[in-house]
Amino acid sequence: GSMEPYARALLRFMHAAVVGRQRVEAFTLGTRLTRITRELANRDPDRALARTSAQVSDWSGGTRLGECLQNFNNNWGVGSLARGSIFVILSDGWDRGEPQVLAEQMLRLQRVAYRVIWVNPLKVSPGYAPLARGMAAAMPHIDDFVEGHSLEALRELTEIISRESHESFKTRKVESHA
Repeated sequence: GSMEPYARALLRFMHAAVVGRQRVEAFTLGTRLTRITRELANRDPDRALARTSAQVSDWSGGTRLGECLQNFNNNWGVGSLARGSIFVILSDGWDRGEPQVLAEQMLRLQRVAYRVIWVNPLKVSPGYAPLARGMAAAMPHIDDFVEGHSLEALRELTEIISRESHESFKTRKVESHA
């Protein structure tokens, strides 16, 4: 699929997040939603990626982002995992599903997450504009829209997540004392 050139680097990034931090969950969004946290938890990155590849049956099969997010919101997210979270989506926004479904599910997610970050490797391209149907539907519900094409871009993403984690903690601490 369109994300294939970036998949290995992004999976390694996800692996580092799962192994290096507490309370990180990882899913793939393809034609179906697949939870891959357990597979990525192996400290050996090659084993973790091999286990992840074996778990995900819809690599390069296109994406139905709205339907996958609906599944996440209904079964994992809105009531628990996404509440107060920094939610990161790694996608170019090319989608085979209905844009309205994606927009609705992004709105649901935005209402409960502390922050929604969308990482799009295509954003670096000269003249890029988020005009793909899925990307255009998601844009109003994104707090940070960042590149994801290089190690430098992923380092910047890490800085955003760290900064937002710190801000989220400060906000929760203030709210709990109010």
